[in-house]
Amino acid sequence: MKFKQIYLLPALALSLMSCNDDDKYIGGSIIGGETAISSIYPTPPSQWMGGENPYFSAGYTGDPMPFYEDGTFHVYFLHDAINKPAGKGFHDIHEYSTTDLAHFEYKGQIIPYGGQDEPDFGVGTGSLIKVGSTYYFYYTGHNDIAAFRANNPRESVLLATSTDRTHWTKQTSFKITAPAGYYDYDFRDPHVFQNPDDGKYWMLVSTQTDPSRKAVLLKFTTTDPSSNNWTPLGPLYTTTPEDNYLMMECADVFKMGSYWYLTFSENWSNAKGVHYRMATSINGPWTKPDNDMLDGEYFYAAKTASDSNKRYCFGWTARKSPENDTGGKEWAGNLVVQELIQNIDGSLGLKAPDAVNQLFTQSSAITVQNSLGNITQNGSTFTLNSVSENAMVTLTPVAKKMKATAQITLNNISGSAGFFFNVSSSAYYKIVFEPQQNRIAAYNSNGDEVTRVPFSIQAGTAYNITVIADGSICEIYVDGKTVLSNRIYGRDQQTWGLIATEGATATFSGLEIKKP
Repeated sequence: MKFKQIYLLPALALSLMSCNDDDKYIGGSIIGGETAISSIYPTPPSQWMGGENPYFSAGYTGDPMPFYEDGTFHVYFLHDAINKPAGKGFHDIHEYSTTDLAHFEYKGQIIPYGGQDEPDFGVGTGSLIKVGSTYYFYYTGHNDIAAFRANNPRESVLLATSTDRTHWTKQTSFKITAPAGYYDYDFRDPHVFQNPDDGKYWMLVSTQTDPSRKAVLLKFTTTDPSSNNWTPLGPLYTTTPEDNYLMMECADVFKMGSYWYLTFSENWSNAKGVHYRMATSINGPWTKPDNDMLDGEYFYAAKTASDSNKRYCFGWTARKSPENDTGGKEWAGNLVVQELIQNIDGSLGLKAPDAVNQLFTQSSAITVQNSLGNITQNGSTFTLNSVSENAMVTLTPVAKKMKATAQITLNNISGSAGFFFNVSSSAYYKIVFEPQQNRIAAYNSNGDEVTRVPFSIQAGTAYNITVIADGSICEIYVDGKTVLSNRIYGRDQQTWGLIATEGATATFSGLEIKKP
């Protein structure tokens, strides 16, 4: 994860608490009971929780850490609070739970952040395993305060344990810091799992070599987590000269079929987002597929969990600052869950979870508000020809939650075609197929590129499109294995529609809209 500190004192809290009360504040949402969340893509609810020092828990979802047990996905995440009291820590670990990946319960805080003189003043990403009757939650400790850093590394791997996944005890005597040759300023995101090939427990940590600053995933092993004895064994994977990544964050390792997969997130290159590598052995060599991106940069820090039947990818879609169409990407946002798909050649893709698709059962009328350019309509099929001028079909607004399906066929390889979502009377956010660049890309109302994902586009081929949206989150799926995640403010209150530009001729067949 990438750390960001913001210290703000809520005005309402000032009116309710004295200075002494604030001194007692320990951070996070301590109690308050379970809260049902109706959003498909949840954020922590806005509610007062806690005892004598209530804390407004509104915030955002960062860096999910999923764990599956007994029919339930427990989605731990870094809580990015909207209001952070001055001098207090940040990114304590909270939990959602879900049995179907379409409905969620918010459980509140699980692991709090520490004080200014403790290594987890800021909490970072981690993972958990169960060994015997004990759960081991390894997480990142982050403290960039100068007084602390004078005698300590900025980042380290810490541990909390539990026997019920509700009450956690920080093991303050446990700490892993960067070994010689690695950079203790960036040393985070422990991913722990048991290797079925050798029976040992492995831990991957995102870090850099020192002093050359090459991104690596450093490997540690142990035969017994209760021994607190983890042995560093060098990199499992190092960035290549071609990629030259600064950091490979929130790594995951898992096996599907005959392949091992390594996933990580990268936020500094010209291909930001979740990447993956493949191998036939957990020890590599790890190969880069032709398209190594699982999504664009608005799906980040994704980690996986399996129910022994299917494997799912849990990430977050960033909010913007200011929160409008042209705002800049900010850390944390909404939880987004995708199902991992393994293609015949071993490459991976993403699709919407079945339970999310099945939410939408009520057909909604397609109402054309107006059209521009050369448009032909035959029932629910629209052909847009932009050879002379851009062509647009504008549809009336739909509900906060909606699913649209259609087949799109580009009859040539000129220009672009896809969907647009209005943000004002004269500008719009668009998500389009770009055959000359072999990609799907999104642009804001200023025409600035926001996000993109590689996709091979052939003229005359029909592609099945599904748009699933809830509030400002908008997911575009293609053929059930490619996705591009978007943040589109005002989408459910504004008109939207179909677009073809710069010479493209495109047919949208069988357009259908459904609500929950």
